[in-house]
Formats: sequence, C-alpha cells, structure tokens
Amino acid sequence: MKYKRILLKLSGEALMGSANYGIDPLRLDQYTREIIKVKDSGVEIAIVIGGGNIFRGVQAENAGFDRVQGDYMGMLATVINGMALQSALEQKGIYTRLMSGIAMEQVCEPFIRRRAIRHLEKGRVVIFGAGTGNPYFTTDSTAALRAIEIQAEVVLKGTRVNGVYTADPEKDPSAKRYDSLSFQEAYQKGLDIMDMTAFTLCMENKLPIVVFNMNTEGNLMSLLEGENEGTLIS
Repeated sequence: MKYKRILLKLSGEALMGSANYGIDPLRLDQYTREIIKVKDSGVEIAIVIGGGNIFRGVQAENAGFDRVQGDYMGMLATVINGMALQSALEQKGIYTRLMSGIAMEQVCEPFIRRRAIRHLEKGRVVIFGAGTGNPYFTTDSTAALRAIEIQAEVVLKGTRVNGVYTADPEKDPSAKRYDSLSFQEAYQKGLDIMDMTAFTLCMENKLPIVVFNMNTEGNLMSLLEGENEGTLIS
C-alpha cells in the first residue's frame, strides 16, 4: 500500500446522491464498502465529512442569521453525517469512534489527539465531527488540521471529479486533468482545491493532498495501490 495512515475528506453534498437534501442510503452504503476495503487492507483510516447536505454556514448569512451561529449549525450537521457513517460501518462489523470538536458526550467522544492516534493504532476507523470546534473554519481546514495532528501521510479529498483540471470538466469537455502539481503551481494557477487556510496548513507541513473521484467504485483502493488516480498536490 502507498500509505499507512490516511485522512479521507468527504463532502456532505456527496452524501445526498441523486436527492436534493439529506443522506442517500445507496451512496452511504457505497462509501461504507469503499472504506471497509481500505481498512481490511491494513491502512489506518480517519475521516472528516462535511455537512452541506444538511446545513452550510454560508446559508446562515443568506438567511439573515449571525455568521458564528450559522457555523455552529453547520458543525452540528457534520456530527449527524458522522453518526450516520458510524452506524453504517458498525452494521457491517467495523469498530469506529466518532470524535467531536464540540463536547457532546452522549453521542461522541471529545477530540483528544493521543486517544485518536491510539484508536487508529488499534485498527478502528476514526470519524472527526463538529469541525475544529471553532466558527470561521471549514471542514477542509478541519481535514488538514486533524491530518497533521494524527500524523497522517496524506489528505485524500473525495469529490465528484477525478482530480484537478485546467477548467471545470463538468462544463468544459476539453478540460485537461493534472496528474500532479506542486503547492506553488496550484497557488499560482489559482486552482480551487481547498480553502486557503487548509491549503496553507498542508503546504507548510509538507502534507500531500490527492483530489480524486470518490463516487466511482474502487477508485479509493486503486489510489492506495499506487494507480494513477486523481491529482497529487505536494
């Protein structure tokens, strides 16, 4: 395997599948199967999942809410997604731990770095919910921060497209995929990979990012086996 310990970043919107809202059981089942394959191969896996299928902080401002309140609402949405993923994995016999950046002992453990690392070493899948526990930070930033804290070797960002392209491939069929980019190249080209806080954290800590299509069955495993999936930013 190419990596021993990974941080998988999933978007909340992807969990909607073909629906307009909420969690699509078929998409959740597909993600669960992909994660189990990786875990069974001996890779230690931590997951950060967004909350955009339920609520996004930016929606709050458009609706006239306070930005900070909206961000906390978005963080709670990520916990709901984390609980759904945890339940789906445990139904298939996989030990998981859901750790939260906001204290809510009835549903998940508080995030404690050493405990998270210990869970990974014991072969548990660790899901990080509630973002960093602070407003004004995205789940991309959470993914970068948690990956650094648990000493993951890479952030794998699962999206709807297989990598970073010269233009939006869903709108421009002539768009070309980059196999790899340096952080500097990605920054100079203004490519929208992660928000600037997350991107800078990864760059300063020499933590590579791979952007790949999580919605295609088998892609995650192929990537870990060294196949040319997605785009590597390092």
